[in-house]
Amino acid sequence: MNREQAHFIAICSDSVGETAEAVVRATLRQFELQDTEIKRVMNVRTEDEISEVMEEVHRRGGFVAYTLVQPELREAIREEAVRLNVRAVDVMGPMMQAFIDTFNDTPKRLPGLLHRLDEDYFRRVEAVEFAVNNDDGKDVGAILKADLVLLGVSRVSKTPLSIFLAHKGLKVMNYPVVPELAPPTQLREIGSTKLVGLTIDAEQLVNIRAERLKSMGLPDQAHYASLDRVKQELDYARNLYESLGCPMIDVTGRAIEETAVLIMKQIKQR
Repeated sequence: MNREQAHFIAICSDSVGETAEAVVRATLRQFELQDTEIKRVMNVRTEDEISEVMEEVHRRGGFVAYTLVQPELREAIREEAVRLNVRAVDVMGPMMQAFIDTFNDTPKRLPGLLHRLDEDYFRRVEAVEFAVNNDDGKDVGAILKADLVLLGVSRVSKTPLSIFLAHKGLKVMNYPVVPELAPPTQLREIGSTKLVGLTIDAEQLVNIRAERLKSMGLPDQAHYASLDRVKQELDYARNLYESLGCPMIDVTGRAIEETAVLIMKQIKQR
């Protein structure tokens, strides 16, 4: 399927479009659409820009999701949607109207308020840098600087979880659990309240590892993806979690967001 044939969704925003894209991607996971292209058009300020976006959506047979706070731009995209017979989904409008109707208040209508360079923004940036720099246990000394350390065997989603939680402002380090590798002493020094162990169904992990080997052009029957090896690693990991006194979360069949919610709940309970 070429570019023009792909399922096409445009994100139109007077800011960075992150909110609308997050909603679109969350919805997309409920469908099995192949070759879907999401195009984000940011910092829209004029009606001409909106017309250009809508013409492309019309030409490619897709739809547009938008987060526009300026009334004239919102009206322009609605008019273009009618003119071109294109579906346009207002992601933020109904929520803003609910605030107006319920709380009798007036919105500021300033684009990009969510991403102003405030203290919270810089904390998230710092947390993401920390997660990237300390992925897969690169520096064990960083364990003592982390807000949270994720433990788990290979391919249990430690890295994407670390990045997702970093966007919430947490300095997260992930450390690989390997039977042949003695755990660093820092894991006991940091205390169990900052540790979370990840586990997964053995057969699902075998499939994940086999696919990983295939993508690397390696035999999918390697020891790394054998059921015996996977069970050995998972048993070792569970014993380690028990010895450290840290909670264990099963990621089997869970999306990254679901696991992250469980981890955040663990943190709040502590």
